[in-house]
Amino acid sequence: MNDHQFERLMARVESLMVRIEAVLPQPLSAPDWTASIAYRYRKRSSGHGSLEPVRHLGTMQLDDLKEIEGQKEKIRRNTEQFVNGKPANNVLLTGSRGTGKSSLIKACLNEYSAQGLRLIEVDKADLTDLPDIVEVVSGLPEKFIVFCDDLSFEEGEPGYKALKSILDGSIAAATPNVLIYATSNRRHLLPEYMMENLTYTHTEDGEVHPGEVVEEKISLSERFGLWVSFYPFSQDEYLAIVAQWLSSFGVDAQAIAAARPASLVWALERGSRSGRVAYQFARDYAGQQAGTVQ
Repeated sequence: MNDHQFERLMARVESLMVRIEAVLPQPLSAPDWTASIAYRYRKRSSGHGSLEPVRHLGTMQLDDLKEIEGQKEKIRRNTEQFVNGKPANNVLLTGSRGTGKSSLIKACLNEYSAQGLRLIEVDKADLTDLPDIVEVVSGLPEKFIVFCDDLSFEEGEPGYKALKSILDGSIAAATPNVLIYATSNRRHLLPEYMMENLTYTHTEDGEVHPGEVVEEKISLSERFGLWVSFYPFSQDEYLAIVAQWLSSFGVDAQAIAAARPASLVWALERGSRSGRVAYQFARDYAGQQAGTVQ
């Protein structure tokens, strides 16, 4: 092989290496932390992950959320301890849909962002990449909530085992500036079946012990240090939330009172008296009122 042939071969090898490197997963790089207070972890089909700033954030405030004062106080206290460098827990928010679980976390971000709180939203399918995310944020002065919304698993999903090991403390202990906040409609994050009740055993003195299948399902959720439960709203609570949202849209007191029957019909049609339904009604009604004024 002469020099010319060797040079051509090396050029082809270098070109091939560049193409291979382009498709191999790359280490997660830090984003521009001044671009936003919230980021979303996205994984491409190529396997490359990136932290993308959320450009348009909601303006939800803690005072906007009504009829969940007990839940709000628990989350506020835990988050305040976290941003102040005090011991705080990973949090699991569970319960009825549309009752303010996700909104409460986003409102906390707005409340404490000036004190260095940041949020990174991660889909459950990408939880296996959480060590890479933690590596990027560890050592930063800001405090990071890793937010998993609507978290639930089916049997055998890889994210289940990954989250379980993460919550055991191996990562959290080494990175005091990271906590996991998750919302779910399932208290134990996995589907539960009637037949599993048959696995419970009873001792002679009357104690009840769950079987192995039930123990496995409970073991994940109990790794969250703080559980916060949400419940369906009563009619009066639903009407109070409707009134609060209508007021925030500039609807006057007389029109708010007149809207009560329509808001109940709206909830009946949707089969739910949730905070989300109340907000949707308020937007519709306020929009109609604005059109009438014009």
